[in-house]
Amino acid sequence: MTSPCQEVDAPRRARLGIYRGPAPTPLEPDRLLAALRRVREPVWVLARSAEHRTDSTVETARLAIATSGRVELDGRAGEGPGSTADGDGDWALVGHADPLPLEDLGDAGFRADHGLRLNYVVGAMANGIASEELVETASRRGLLAFFGAGGLAYGRVERAIATLRSRLLDRPWGANLIHSPAEPDLEDAVSRLYQERGVQRVSASAYLRLTLPIVRYRLSGLRRDGQGRVVCDHHVFAKVSRVEVARQFWAPAPRAMVDALRSDGSISSEQAELAAAVPVAREVTVEADSGGHTDNRPAIALLPTFAALRDRLQDEHRFERALRFGAAGGISTPGSVLAAFELGAAYVLTGSVNQGCLEAGTCDAVRRMLAEAEQADVAMAPAADMFEMGVKLQVLKRGTLFASRAQKLYDLYRAHDSLDLLPAGDREKIEKTVFRHPIDEVWRQTREFWQQRDAKQLQRAEDDPKHRMALVFRWYLGKSSHWANSGEPGRQADYQIWCGPAMGAFNEWARGSHLEDWRQRTVEEIALNLMHGAAVLARSNQLRRQGLSLAVRIRPERRARIEGESS
Repeated sequence: MTSPCQEVDAPRRARLGIYRGPAPTPLEPDRLLAALRRVREPVWVLARSAEHRTDSTVETARLAIATSGRVELDGRAGEGPGSTADGDGDWALVGHADPLPLEDLGDAGFRADHGLRLNYVVGAMANGIASEELVETASRRGLLAFFGAGGLAYGRVERAIATLRSRLLDRPWGANLIHSPAEPDLEDAVSRLYQERGVQRVSASAYLRLTLPIVRYRLSGLRRDGQGRVVCDHHVFAKVSRVEVARQFWAPAPRAMVDALRSDGSISSEQAELAAAVPVAREVTVEADSGGHTDNRPAIALLPTFAALRDRLQDEHRFERALRFGAAGGISTPGSVLAAFELGAAYVLTGSVNQGCLEAGTCDAVRRMLAEAEQADVAMAPAADMFEMGVKLQVLKRGTLFASRAQKLYDLYRAHDSLDLLPAGDREKIEKTVFRHPIDEVWRQTREFWQQRDAKQLQRAEDDPKHRMALVFRWYLGKSSHWANSGEPGRQADYQIWCGPAMGAFNEWARGSHLEDWRQRTVEEIALNLMHGAAVLARSNQLRRQGLSLAVRIRPERRARIEGESS
């Protein structure tokens, strides 16, 4: 459902040229919007030549539109599709919107390098929320998606990679490598898995500094082609929100790391030599106010800062292939997509909106909760993977008590040195309302978990009672995410659902359309609507810059119609 233009007034400016062709259509708001939606065709706004005054400005009456024929711009002819037969020559061109196929949004080199149809990336929502099904669906539609490996055990990641490789073959896709200061061995093992299994794209997230696993992955993919040029078979997409982190990724790997990797045989001497010629990551995804790990940065301030940083570092390092950045966080409406591209993003990355898709690895109860969210229905809560560091992530607040309960656990951790020192009232409350188990039972389950995942954590807990308390409290933070994904009955109040304000913005935009119903939300339907809507807005903005006063409201449409208008 697309609402018509709210108003259309003639541009008060000099004419741009003369139109010659079939009789144009009288300009009406709904007709103009319909023409703008056919993004591969030009739109010409016309006025009767006789209605021009001597100062070459245009009266507000007798406007028309055409999408075929011929126009002469200042003596130069520009051809449109369709008939070129001359008409009466009595129509003046007063505005035009150029064709803008969806494929032309963003950086053309990005699409070519990764074999994509659209410059649209589906982010790596952790715990398998960015599931095999979601990644496969996106990849087959010409999008790039990353499997959400963060938070998963090694075996689960290994199975997912095997599945995606067998299903997608040479199609573009990737997987997440999350910085894990509490589990460095897991980060290292997953990085090696990606190298061994030929995963060509990795989304590096939550990094505060470079680590050997991410640098090794990048450098182990370096080689020279037949012409002697440096080729990178391993592409790192670094998701960052701080310039000091971006500087590390947008630079060659530190010499000390390169030497260490060469010394232990992780990379060859040739790869060590080539390391100076390439950045650790060519693509940096600039993360604004997003779900999950976030610094809550405003995109409108963040993107220009990173654009300037990219230019400075490109000038400094003189990389053969220019640095690029993408935009993430708050990308959930046509306007936000267009704004990101206008601010220089090579691609956009969506997160929260995909969690509510049918292909996402979560449950219907969560999909329904996300579809009801408004922009203010989010809160910051302690992160399980960086609990002891005080790192927080953004979650859904509406319909769940997770944020407040997790914060209470962190406050108790900060205030006390061991479980034995917890006040009796606080201990009783968390056992009854949060854990729903005695703390001793939670520790038993925690011990079993870490025995399988990383036994060194148990030894540390024996030596440090405060670390033992952290592991027990992290039991709740870890379980709450799994309860949400599986739809654990009776635990909805404890669901941890990563979510940013973008979800509420999407719901507001989708209200009254078929996408208001969560059962209609698929990754392709959302992607096409956002990209097509951005193209239509860009074309309407072009007319506005030429002085045509109009207000266009873009609403979601069915995929079949968008594909018809975009083909």
